[in-house]
Amino acid sequence: MKLTAPKGTRDILPSEIGKWHFVEKQFMEVCSLFGYDEIRIPTFESTEVFSRGVGDDTDVVQKEMYTFDDKGGRSISLRPEGTAGIARSFIENGMGSMPFPIKLCYNITAFRYENVQKGRYREFHQLGAEAFGSAGPRVDAELISMISLFFRRLGIYDSMLRINSIGCPECRKKYNDSLKGFLLERYEGLCKVCRDRYEANPLRVLDCKDERCKTVTAEAPLLSDSLCNDCADHFVGLQEALSDLDIDYEIDKRIVRGLDYYTRTVFEFISENVGTQGTICGGGRYDGLIDQFGGGCVPGIGFALGVERLLMEMDSRGLVPGENEKVSLYIASIGDETVALAHRLCFDLRKNGIAAETDLTGRSFRAALKYAGKAGFTHLMIIGKDETDSGVVKLKSLKDASEKDYDLTDLVERLKEEFYG
Repeated sequence: MKLTAPKGTRDILPSEIGKWHFVEKQFMEVCSLFGYDEIRIPTFESTEVFSRGVGDDTDVVQKEMYTFDDKGGRSISLRPEGTAGIARSFIENGMGSMPFPIKLCYNITAFRYENVQKGRYREFHQLGAEAFGSAGPRVDAELISMISLFFRRLGIYDSMLRINSIGCPECRKKYNDSLKGFLLERYEGLCKVCRDRYEANPLRVLDCKDERCKTVTAEAPLLSDSLCNDCADHFVGLQEALSDLDIDYEIDKRIVRGLDYYTRTVFEFISENVGTQGTICGGGRYDGLIDQFGGGCVPGIGFALGVERLLMEMDSRGLVPGENEKVSLYIASIGDETVALAHRLCFDLRKNGIAAETDLTGRSFRAALKYAGKAGFTHLMIIGKDETDSGVVKLKSLKDASEKDYDLTDLVERLKEEFYG
């Protein structure tokens, strides 16, 4: 039997890891500028964390979660997203007693059993951020501006920000009555899943990806027409705050997002270059989530973006960076008496931040030279009896074949100064 990675997973090989490091580094640097600190949460949680947070009747919980009983008979699920687990951590670790706002960012793997397609995997990677404790629209705009700045750092300048408000529970209660009346007249045209959603959560019908349901709901009443005064003022405040920051946006009254915890602000960054949906980042407010978990009334807002889709977007624009060229030195030794010296030099170079290697497999000298050329080293150094007698070695650039002499006594100090200033 041939062993392969499970369907919907993939290996990230050394040849491509450089672009992942680049994106992750830029994200964390931008988060730091805005005062967001990294948090790391468990890969799996009690299933209740997601059923209560994400929503029992969402596709994520009903169809996509990897759920199992552990050896103690407890229902456990691999995380399908980050927000619910971070909300649990917020409460468990007493963050509610710390000065607000609490700003957290993360870099996680997540898991959803869904159809595998380009840019979508069953094990995938997410970058995201959450802000707790600020109820006004300015934090919404600040979070969006952080995403905008991150995209600019990557060279993505023309993604379109689309915003909407889905109001508070009171707004939705009023809206659900009018939506159910609309859907009842078209009930037979809905998919089976949305017929089941009709009573429990009719708003979820608007987020259905089935073409039949998209056709049925095209003329549905808009939730934004049912906003209470507070929610309407919040949405106006968000628009003003975005304008103050010179961030362009469009109002898309059809955005509802797919998870139950969202309230008021919801948003997406859209690109024409990715798939059919074009969403490369999405998020919104979840002012009731902490209270729903038993942690009191603490407002929150967050976002997440899939790294695989983001890299696909960058690739389509020709923006995917290669690994920055770094100095890497291969030391080829001639004769057994120079092996120890080669290893000692490698260690000294590494202690000073210079990547260096020497033979570990018993290669012949000729084979070692051939390996150095194929393995992508930037420089080659040969150490034999002549070099140890004279105390002088030659460093050869494998890029342009230039050579330079160095004294062994101050080799490391000179290389560190020349390569890294």
